[in-house]
Amino acid sequence: MLDKFRKLLPAKFRNEGQTVPVVRLQGAIGMATPLRPGLSLAGVAQQLEKAFSMKKAPAVALVINSPGGSPVQSRLIYKRIRDLAEKHEKEVLVFVEDVAASGGYMIAVAGDEIIADPSSIVGSIGVVSAGFGMKGLIEKLGVERRVYTAGENKVTLDPFQDEKPEDIEHLKSLQLEIHETFIDMVKARRSDVLSDNPDLFTGKFWAGKTARDLGLVDALGDVRSTLKSRFGEKTELKLISAPKGLFGRRTGGNGVSALFGMDKSMTDDLVSSVEERALWMRFGL
Repeated sequence: MLDKFRKLLPAKFRNEGQTVPVVRLQGAIGMATPLRPGLSLAGVAQQLEKAFSMKKAPAVALVINSPGGSPVQSRLIYKRIRDLAEKHEKEVLVFVEDVAASGGYMIAVAGDEIIADPSSIVGSIGVVSAGFGMKGLIEKLGVERRVYTAGENKVTLDPFQDEKPEDIEHLKSLQLEIHETFIDMVKARRSDVLSDNPDLFTGKFWAGKTARDLGLVDALGDVRSTLKSRFGEKTELKLISAPKGLFGRRTGGNGVSALFGMDKSMTDDLVSSVEERALWMRFGL
């Protein structure tokens, strides 16, 4: 009877706990295939918009678990978070699970505070490109490859040809430019707490406690305990999930196109799985 009466009261008199929206940002960034939508702005835009639109929420919590990936998608997600935070005047609390490295950390610095587990892996502020040289393989298979181009640099870093020093130099110049952008983002958001450790921007990564000492994160903890401690024991966490589309699949990325071109989809999915697995393995996960 008392509960029914309480619901009739104005919200400010109900003595109810606050609700904090939680958005999970999980997986390798930008590695989207028809069967495996990667973490991208297209895939999380609706969740972010819904979370920040909750007027009574005192903050928005983001739970990040990502080894990195596309620097473009990482920055787009970062920028959307900051734009929404300023538009709705919301505090952003970021919680790191297993890893927030490389592009995962780029997204994390969108938070007003970053909280990690003592065993979380954090950092890897750098840029990497990787591939395979397969010229010898096709020769052994007796395969003759034919490529026709307009433009002398259209086959730069072709895996079926010998590497050229000028191609490698050009790639490294691109990496340096992207790396500088990454560093600028971290400094812009965390310059007041960052240490002067010379390894900070070398691509090295650390566990949670050391990351806190270096200024890469602000505190150690977990999402539930931290939010209840900050906003009260009655605080409720509301997970904002991606909307479901056809056949119950999460929308976002290229999931809808899984209905077409299945052979190519499965091949792309296999390649993407290998690349994603390699990213996680860099951090022992």
